Amino acid sequence: MSFSKSKLLLPWTALRCGCEMASSIAHTPAKIGIEVRGVDLKSEQSKDIIEKIKSDVHKHRLVIFKDQGQISGARHVQISEWFGDIESTFYKHPKSPHPDVFRVSNDEREGCRNVGRTGWHIDGSFMMEPFNYAIYHMVSIPKTGATAFIGFEELLNSLSPERRASWERLWMVGNSRDVVHPLIYSHPVTRKPVLCFHLGMIGCFIWNYGSKHQRVTDRKETIKILQEIHGEIVKEDEKLVYKHNWEPGDFIISDNRAVGHEATPETQFPVSDVGLRVLHRTTLAGTSKPKK
Repeated sequence: MSFSKSKLLLPWTALRCGCEMASSIAHTPAKIGIEVRGVDLKSEQSKDIIEKIKSDVHKHRLVIFKDQGQISGARHVQISEWFGDIESTFYKHPKSPHPDVFRVSNDEREGCRNVGRTGWHIDGSFMMEPFNYAIYHMVSIPKTGATAFIGFEELLNSLSPERRASWERLWMVGNSRDVVHPLIYSHPVTRKPVLCFHLGMIGCFIWNYGSKHQRVTDRKETIKILQEIHGEIVKEDEKLVYKHNWEPGDFIISDNRAVGHEATPETQFPVSDVGLRVLHRTTLAGTSKPKK
C-alpha cells in the first residue's frame, strides 16, 4: 500500500522551529499515521511544539517527519527523551552512533540483521511493561525494503463478533514463560483497545487467565491461534496494512502500544541487489503493565 501524497494544512501552521514556517500533513490510506513537513527536528523545539508532537503521536499513532536529512545518534536520543526514559537495546553493534541507538541493516558488518522478521509484533511484548514508543530513522535507504504497520483499532473493529469475543479471552505467554499479558487490553493513555503480542516470541496462550476456567494451549493450538492472528492482519490483500516505503530524511515516531509492525522480506535482500539498508531505532521504557 503506497502513501497518499495529497496535502492538507496541519493545525500547527506557522510553527516556530528556528524560524516561522507553515507545515503540511498527509494521511496514509490505512489512516494510521500522518506525514509532516516543515518541522526541522535537528533544531531545538519549544515546549509547545514538543507537547503538540506528543499529542499527535497518540492521536495518529505514527507521525512521519519528512526531509530531515541525517539526524545524528545523539540528536535521535535527545528527541526520544521528550517521551521518557530510553530502554537501551540489549543488542549492541559496533557501528551504532550511540549506546542507546539500535542499528539494523541488511549487512551484518553495518548493523544487526534479520531484525523484525520473526512475525508481526509490538516492541517489548516480552517485558512486564512493553515499550511506550519506538522512534525510527533510516540513514541508508535501499531500493526496496518497507516497514509495515497495522493499526490495532482498525484490526479489532474488523473482527467478527465471535472472533473478537474469542481474542478477549486470550492471554499471551512469552517464550521465556515469565510474562503473561492479555492479548487485548486498554491503551493506558487513549483507553482504546490495543493488542500485546509478538507472533515469533509467544510460547503459548492461556484461555481465561486467572479464572477457574483457565487453560493453557498446547503447541498445536498455539500455532493455530498465531496463524489466526496473522491471517486477520493480512486479510483482504492487506487492506489494513500501511507499508512505509522509506525516503531520504524520514524520521518516524510511533505509539508502540497502538500499532503492530513487521519488516518486509525485502529488508533482508542483499546489498548487491538493493543497496545498503541502515535503520536507527530507539525504544522508550514502558510505564505500565497491560491489563484488562
